[in-house]
Amino acid sequence: MSVNKVILLGNVGRDPEVRYPSQGQVVASFPLATSDRAYTTSSGTQVPERTEWHNLVMWGRNAEVAEKYIRKGTRLYVEGRLRTRNYEDRNKIKRYVTEIYVESFEMLGGGQRSPEGGRPEQPEQQSQENALGGVDSTQQVPF
Repeated sequence: MSVNKVILLGNVGRDPEVRYPSQGQVVASFPLATSDRAYTTSSGTQVPERTEWHNLVMWGRNAEVAEKYIRKGTRLYVEGRLRTRNYEDRNKIKRYVTEIYVESFEMLGGGQRSPEGGRPEQPEQQSQENALGGVDSTQQVPF
């Protein structure tokens, strides 16, 4: 038996790129940043903040929700699995990319402001997502 499970909590690095590779199929991809805080060791050595970038890929309903509601800066809790693929670049060099195939996600607090500058849109977004059935909202964030 084996397990391929990824759990991330971070901020979206740019608006999702949405493609329709085949009729009826939709895929969204975008980066997610996770950071380890800066700290000082007991010996006084300062360790700077470290940010890791993860390539997220969403399919189907999740991709549709991402297209509508996820924007640069959105805070996401994500559960998925790792996938590595390879391709040949223009110079015929074999390249590898590791991606997180998202199975479920949740948009977290401090939603983005509406275009009118009013209150955050987060609660309305979550109810619309649940109506679409694209986000597994039964998962509770363990914080």
